[in-house]
Parts: sequence; C-alpha cells; structure tokens
Amino acid sequence: MTSYLTNKKSMRIIFFNHKGGVSKTTTSFNLGWKLAEKGNKVLLVDADAQCNLTGLILRDDFEEYYTNDATKYNNIKDGVSPAFESKPTAIQAFDCYRVPDNKNIYLLPGHPNLTEMEPSLSFAQTSNNAFTTMQNLPGAFNALIEAICDHHNIDYVLFDVNPGLGALNQNFVTISDIIIIPTNPDPFSLMAIKTLSEVLPRWRMNAIQMSQMFAGSSYPFPDVDTKFAGLIIQRFNIRNGQPNAPFRNNMDEILAEVDEVLVPALGKYNMVLEPEAFENNTPPDSYCLAEIPDFQSLIQTANNVGVPVFALTEGQINRQGTVLDQMIFKRDSINNVFEAFCDKIIEIKAYVER
Repeated sequence: MTSYLTNKKSMRIIFFNHKGGVSKTTTSFNLGWKLAEKGNKVLLVDADAQCNLTGLILRDDFEEYYTNDATKYNNIKDGVSPAFESKPTAIQAFDCYRVPDNKNIYLLPGHPNLTEMEPSLSFAQTSNNAFTTMQNLPGAFNALIEAICDHHNIDYVLFDVNPGLGALNQNFVTISDIIIIPTNPDPFSLMAIKTLSEVLPRWRMNAIQMSQMFAGSSYPFPDVDTKFAGLIIQRFNIRNGQPNAPFRNNMDEILAEVDEVLVPALGKYNMVLEPEAFENNTPPDSYCLAEIPDFQSLIQTANNVGVPVFALTEGQINRQGTVLDQMIFKRDSINNVFEAFCDKIIEIKAYVER
C-alpha cells in the first residue's frame, strides 16, 4: 500500500455490509469513542437516511437540531447541495456537532432525504457521458468530507451507511481508505460475503474510471487505494468463555469464506491490506479484527445515556449486588475487546502514513 491517505492526515474507515442488522451504527460509535479516548479527533459520518447514528448521539436534541436556524443545514445532504442543486456557491466546511461527553468526537449528521440524491448520483457514476452539470456529483461527498477534516483537524473518519448496494454506498466505499465488514454469525452474513466478493472489485474498477473521467470537474473524484482491512463478527452469546456452539459453527463458516473466496477475489485487484500493516507483519486469522459478543441488557442502558457500553459508570448501570458485579464484568470484557480492536486500527493508520 502506498503511504497515502485520502486527506493526507485523516484515515477514512467504512463499516460496510449490505446485510442489515449487523450493528454498523453501534460499532462505528464505539470504535470512534475509543479512538477519541486516545486523543484522536474523530469524525462520525451518518450516511444512512435512517439517521440512527445521529439519533443515538443527539438523542433529545434530534428534532431541535433540524429546526434550529443555526444548525438545520449542517448535515450531509445540505452539505453537498451546492453540487446536487447546481447552486452558485461552493461546498464548504461547517462546524460539526461535538459529543458533550467526548469532545474529540465530531458528528456529520445524516438526513432522512439523503436517498433523494441516489438516482442522479447513480446516473453520474455509471454514464460515460454524464452531463456537464452532473460531473461534479461523484466527487461532491469527498469534497465535503475533505473540507470538514481540514476544518476540524480530523484524524479518523468513520462512515455509517445503509444496508444496500446503491450508488450512495458505492461512493462512500470508494472514497474510503479501508473497508471493515461487520457480520453476525448467521447464514445471511455468509451469503453477503459471497456477494461482496463480486461487488467490491467492480466498484473499485468503476472508481478508477471516475477518477480519470472527472479529474477536471470542480469536485474531482479522488484516486483512493481502497483496501479491505478485515471483518468483525458480533452479536453472539458466550458460554464457558467461548461462543455457543451454533454461533461458533457459523463463525467458522464465515471465516473460511473470507479465506477461500473474499480475500482471493479482492487480492486480484490489489484490494487487501498488506500483512505489514499488522503487528508482527501478520494479519489476524482470516482477517478477523475482532469478535464482539452480544452486549445484552447493557446496550439499552448505554443508548439511554448516549455512551458506549464500555464507558458506562457504575452509577449509570444502576444495579446492586451480584447483578452489578456481572454487568461490570461484562462491561470490562467488552472494553478489552474494543481496546484491542482500536489498537489494530491505530497500527494500520501508522502503516499507511509511512
């Protein structure tokens, strides 16, 4: 991998899987929080029209944010509107929302009408002769992210996207530096790995064409060397310190599919992160960056107070006796998982910055 980041300083990470229900939002929030705890400035990008990440962070202030004159246009859709609506103004940075309990986290809020941009973006990305007015569309989101990263001096960008294979997700994947595939231990995640083995190389080839085709536009499409960094498996139950047998069987099938199908397919297009990016120059087995067990009852408590599970205090957990002890043990074990996951991401960034 060349020592190149899209924004020179910030590394863009996308959690992508067209299968729904794999905890993309929760993982983006949790990893972003952990990176921010270590002194990094993190931009969380809500690129899903459902706005779950935005709702998780804004909570009771959600409606106010979109109606207040000072903030209602500070979101991902309105941020790229100069390109999509052919306005006489340029795409420019604005102050992003800062998470009160972790000031190193900045949120680029989503918008429920983001999908309105899908048809025109799809046409621009697939047509070899896009109208002049549409040539700025493929590079518009990159221009917005780049401007905000410069404005806030961002170290990491984490994209939370919808579960689909449309033009918006294609754009966000191909302007990202690394792809992490979140999965659940079930047959549907196995099927998704098979599909991504075909889709991701096709998107990469299209991105190369767009970077050449739209090089002269007001918002050029970047030439990004997008790499698969690994997958995570989550939302499984633990028994005697190990995933329950049915989960373990599905996990093993997914990992085998990564080894036998996904990595070889992406490797043909130079889309797999080099072994040198990992500790001791050795990728984790089957490129599995983390196995994250189900958060169980802790997740609702964490969502209610707007922090990750591992950041909950004993007072926020609000239990007593043995139940409290069990929940603290669960919290701390999850913290250990995300510490190790976070360290891997920091190692990868250090490698690509060389």
